[in-house]
Amino acid sequence: MAQAAIAFAVSLFGTGAGIAYLPLDGWQRAFLAMSGLFLVTSCFTLAKVVRDQQETQSLIGRIDEARLEQLIAEHNPFKSVS
Repeated sequence: MAQAAIAFAVSLFGTGAGIAYLPLDGWQRAFLAMSGLFLVTSCFTLAKVVRDQQETQSLIGRIDEARLEQLIAEHNPFKSVS
């Protein structure tokens, strides 16, 4: 967790410093900064969507597993069929 947070902070700072020291006009720097922030927010959104999909799949798998265990527990092979 700490390594990921440090890497994120360093990369965000490096991008910001790079944009600040480019020999560009103010509106060009603002465009690059806005693009960088949009990229960061898009990455967070993508990470959340991937995490949610993974959690959904594991939940569905656990529900299916619980149903199967219930069917196996209720099954009695020695019960006579009427």
